[in-house]
Amino acid sequence: MKTFLITKYTRQVRFGSLLIAGILATCLIPGLASTPIQPGPNILLIIADDMNDWIGPMAGHPQAKTPNLDRLASRGMTFLNAHCAAPICNPSRTAMLSGQRPTTTGIYNNQQSWMKHIPAGRCLNDYLRQHGFASLGAGKIYHYRNYKPEEWDEVFYPRDDTLPNSVAERTPGPFGYRMFTEGKPEAAYQEQREEELLVDAQSAAWCARQLERPGRFFMVCGLHRPHTPWDVPKKYFDLYALESIKLPLVISNDLADVPPAGIAFAQPKGAHANITKAGLWKDRVRAYLAAVSFADAQVGRLLDALDKSAHRDNTIIVFVGDHGWHLGEKEHWAKSALWRRATQVPFIWVAPGVTKAGSRCEEAVDMMSIYPTLCELAGVEVPKHVEGVSIKPLLANSKARWTQPALISHLRGNHAVCTADWRYIRYADGTEELYDERKDPNEWTNVATSPVLADVKKRLTTYLPVTEATPVQEVVPPAKKKKKKGAS
Repeated sequence: MKTFLITKYTRQVRFGSLLIAGILATCLIPGLASTPIQPGPNILLIIADDMNDWIGPMAGHPQAKTPNLDRLASRGMTFLNAHCAAPICNPSRTAMLSGQRPTTTGIYNNQQSWMKHIPAGRCLNDYLRQHGFASLGAGKIYHYRNYKPEEWDEVFYPRDDTLPNSVAERTPGPFGYRMFTEGKPEAAYQEQREEELLVDAQSAAWCARQLERPGRFFMVCGLHRPHTPWDVPKKYFDLYALESIKLPLVISNDLADVPPAGIAFAQPKGAHANITKAGLWKDRVRAYLAAVSFADAQVGRLLDALDKSAHRDNTIIVFVGDHGWHLGEKEHWAKSALWRRATQVPFIWVAPGVTKAGSRCEEAVDMMSIYPTLCELAGVEVPKHVEGVSIKPLLANSKARWTQPALISHLRGNHAVCTADWRYIRYADGTEELYDERKDPNEWTNVATSPVLADVKKRLTTYLPVTEATPVQEVVPPAKKKKKKGAS
């Protein structure tokens, strides 16, 4: 029987006391009496890790089975051209929740801690607490356990051996317990625990219970899957027969027109070469799809609970991924690149009274829009430090005039600018890529050197960052202690 370490930070909040305090404040503090806190919608933000567009509402893979995301999309708007602020977990999540881009904070990679560099009251969870919301969170919200507990009312973070820095207690399955693990498995499927015991199911169940409490809330449920390891219950693998798995569309020599800087990010001689040599490409695609379906099931738990709660008709729902994921496109695996597969994310909004059921939007947006949009919808002033632009006009009308492109930064000096028509990439050494997204959605042909497109490039470069913050100091993990000889 495995032991699960569950860490729970709790700040007791009495909603009646908050309400009374708010009323007293409006009466006693000059200037506040004329602008009392108004009742408004709750917010449920669901973040999936490493999820690309392989979900039903986006049709990124023809075999993806995501009935609960289908259900969610049927209630609101799906953005078909949404992108992360950075194609790595830590800078992406930090940007989304702080409202500031990596080029402002200096948080560019996973080895940097944001907590010492972003002041209290600035992140969305803490800012909304100051405006009458109970701030609740479960699972992977920031990068793993990088929480400031004092900026939440309650946080639940379950752990098990599928998370980093945990000793794996099971033998790797054929799809790779740590994705690329060597060694023969003892059994075809190693995840044999009850689904309710898995970290994502625990987080979803905890959030579902919070829906029974009164008062206005901002709640985030962070799902670890489909991040590796793709070690999910067998029933999700059974949704996808290995022999019928369809691989991503690729072409040979796809990197021939890519600058060396882009090839360095792709690392074609690494994971892709190893997977194809071992004949495991279909196996890995199947495992990823299984992990996506598992994550979808946890979304279903939340939707079921919300539908049974008193908050059903007064809750804004946002579903988003922290960045995309390659599975062999451009001979690349994982994220850490500036192509569409690495930056595009699922982005589904249900905003009561604003979004139309089953609507879709093709305009390019990025995750920096979450902070200002939620503030606007909640009737809260957008703080001055927020760099994103509200997408409320698009939520109300997918055809509304939109001129703001999506901007993605990967490490310092490397950026992509995306519109409905183009993707422009400039690397730190000045080399470029340009793709016509209408004619070439797979980004197979780099047209950056075409003279007739010089004006297109010139226009897109105006959206690149003018200044870029110096990277903050990386956190060096403590050295592992060597086991003494003879120790058991």
